[in-house]
Amino acid sequence: MFPILPANSAAAVSANEEGIFGFGSGLTAVTNLVSNTGVVSSDVAGVGTARSYLAACEYGGDKGIFGFGNDGSVTAVTNLVSNTGVVSSDVAGVGTARAELPGACEYGGDKGIFGYGHVGGVVSMTNLVSNTGVVSSDVAGVGTARAHIAACEYGGDKGIFGYGSGYSAVTNLVSNAGVVATDTAGVGTARGDLAACSYGEDKGIFGYGAAPGNLSMTNLVSNAGVVSSDVAGVGTARGYLAATQYGQDKGIFGYGYAAAETAVTNLVSNAGVVSSDVAGVGTARNSCAACSFN
Repeated sequence: MFPILPANSAAAVSANEEGIFGFGSGLTAVTNLVSNTGVVSSDVAGVGTARSYLAACEYGGDKGIFGFGNDGSVTAVTNLVSNTGVVSSDVAGVGTARAELPGACEYGGDKGIFGYGHVGGVVSMTNLVSNTGVVSSDVAGVGTARAHIAACEYGGDKGIFGYGSGYSAVTNLVSNAGVVATDTAGVGTARGDLAACSYGEDKGIFGYGAAPGNLSMTNLVSNAGVVSSDVAGVGTARGYLAATQYGQDKGIFGYGYAAAETAVTNLVSNAGVVSSDVAGVGTARNSCAACSFN
């Protein structure tokens, strides 16, 4: 028999098995796939405009999208990722071109949102991504304008933007309809240049960053969107890294800048515990982006 769902309830959102890191410093378009056991592949030849300081998120339940960034100047170009991890050629940009690490995350179970960033100054506008990967025009910004931000999913169908330039810890929740909330007072060490991803199927984690020195602490996000105080850092302190979900309920932080560009990764268990460093695979770089697929 089929399960009986109460009125106004939703079936559990399926989580993705694999992930992808892509683009980054040196203006590259190279990508590295993450298996369902957290193993990072060697470099896959880049497709699309080589750029850095971009963002990425999931959409459509099993696909991803890279967007915005800097290719020598700010851009709004996007590149879709299929449910087999294949990156498409450039899709003409929609919305305000910007870079300096905007954030992006999934919401509503099958849609995405890009938000914040820098273009002649910090901004707070957002751009929604439909469940077919179509990016909307600008939506008026809510909350503190900032760049060097991170974002992740929580609660199965909602999202959260957090931290950012000016060494902020403020967060902004995203509803399951893609509506961004006003500022929530920051918790934990104020910083920028960090990364975030989901874990445990309904929770999230912010980690690493700079304030201004490199850091490695993390802050967990509950399934109600509440951010925890600092958890002692594990692994190489660094900024300008990326993170994604893998294996349905686990996460991975990767790449970034410590004393130099690195390809080191750190796995996140389904209980939000970060592992020690895993030797880097692929081109060491910073200012890349990551998302899950499949």
